[in-house]
Amino acid sequence: MLRRARELAMRALFAHTQGGVGLEEAFRHALEEMGEEEDAYSDPLDEEGVAFARRLLQGYQARAEEVDRVLAGTVEGWDFAQMSKTDLTVLRLAVYEMLYEPTPFAPLIEVAVKIANRYGGEHSGAFVNGVLGRLYRRIQEGELAAAPKEG
Repeated sequence: MLRRARELAMRALFAHTQGGVGLEEAFRHALEEMGEEEDAYSDPLDEEGVAFARRLLQGYQARAEEVDRVLAGTVEGWDFAQMSKTDLTVLRLAVYEMLYEPTPFAPLIEVAVKIANRYGGEHSGAFVNGVLGRLYRRIQEGELAAAPKEG
C-alpha cells in the first residue's frame, strides 16, 4: 500500500511541477487515474495510503527549499536542469521522506528505486539508488540530521 501511496505522490508532484497544475488538482487527478488502474503487485490504495501520499506532498511542499538544497549537495555531477524530471520528482519525495519521516531507510530506498524503474528511463533506478545511497551515507556520518526511524 505504501508503494502505491508513494507512486500517487510522485505522479501528483510531477503533474504539479511539470504541468503547471495546482497541487491539489494534480493530486485528485492522479488519485482518479490510479483508481482506474490495476496493479497485480500491490494492494489498492486505501484511506491510510491516500493520507500518507498527501502527507508526503504537503511535507515536501513545506520544505521544498531545504530538500532541494540537500539534494543538490548530494547529487554528484548533475544539476536539476540536466536530470530526468521523473528522477528528480522521485528523488525529491524520497529525500523528504528520508529526512523528515520515520520510515526506515532500506525499504524507502527500495521503493524509490522501483518507482524510478517503472516511470523513468533505462538507468533511472540505478541513478536514484546511487543518489539515495550517498544521502544515506551523509546521514550516517552525521553530516545531515534525519527524523528517528521506526523499527
